[in-house]
Amino acid sequence: MKVQRHGVSIGIERAGQEFFLSLKAQGKLTHQDYLKITPLIDSALAEVKDPKVKVLIDGTELEGWEARAAWDDLKLGVKHGIEFEKIAIYGNKKWQEVAAKIGSWFMSGEVKFFEDEEVAVSWLYE
Repeated sequence: MKVQRHGVSIGIERAGQEFFLSLKAQGKLTHQDYLKITPLIDSALAEVKDPKVKVLIDGTELEGWEARAAWDDLKLGVKHGIEFEKIAIYGNKKWQEVAAKIGSWFMSGEVKFFEDEEVAVSWLYE
């Protein structure tokens, strides 16, 4: 039996002297995933001392969202959108680039899509 893996890994990474929130999305995200993810992201952002957070999202293994999970993602973005300075979305699918553009409408900071992870991280620290 093959187990279908999905969810989001959350971490804090460092590039040079700068820290950023890293998220890696995998599989097709569900509402149940967001019931677990949202408190973790809320908690991680509550501990950040800087007023603006830089984020790297790795979507290379993301297949998409269930409808209710897409709504959960939008609500999460609206809730924390003002806290983000830059969000670099690293992916490999055309729809991810479109999703990044739509997501930028709900964020106070910049949101950009990249197909190269190193270029995405470099952009976070320009």
